[in-house]
Amino acid sequence: MEYGALEREIFVEASPEVVFEVVSSPDHLQRWWPDEAHYEPVPGSTGEIVFGDPAAGGKAVPFTVVASRPPRTFTFRWTQPAGETAVEGNSLLVTFDLTPSNGGTLLRMTESGFREMGWEIAVLEHEYQDHRTGWDFFLGRLAPYVATLTTRQ
Repeated sequence: MEYGALEREIFVEASPEVVFEVVSSPDHLQRWWPDEAHYEPVPGSTGEIVFGDPAAGGKAVPFTVVASRPPRTFTFRWTQPAGETAVEGNSLLVTFDLTPSNGGTLLRMTESGFREMGWEIAVLEHEYQDHRTGWDFFLGRLAPYVATLTTRQ
């Protein structure tokens, strides 16, 4: 296995404008992915996303917005060491590309940068599999969450 990038595609029954808000806004993000999200959805913004309670074994992860082009693309870097600027080699790059399709949106998520992290092979394999499993779980929650928004309109 190459461990270069993870790619997932899902269809969401909502417009790209709605899906863009769900993948870029911290308020929406924390409804389907992390437990908390603290950042501004504009390029250059830094913050963190939090999984669980850090005081009880949870984890706060640095987060930097790279690009925000509504309603088509939202890109961020994450996992860099705390206090360091996110760049290739110390963080992973995630891009959400949104394409109108059949009255909804085709969302393509790509996460790359695993090999560039310089991890030993065992760590690389573990991190890649951990992220693969995580994205499979969390992206599975995105469309049902969006459905709760569109039924309220």
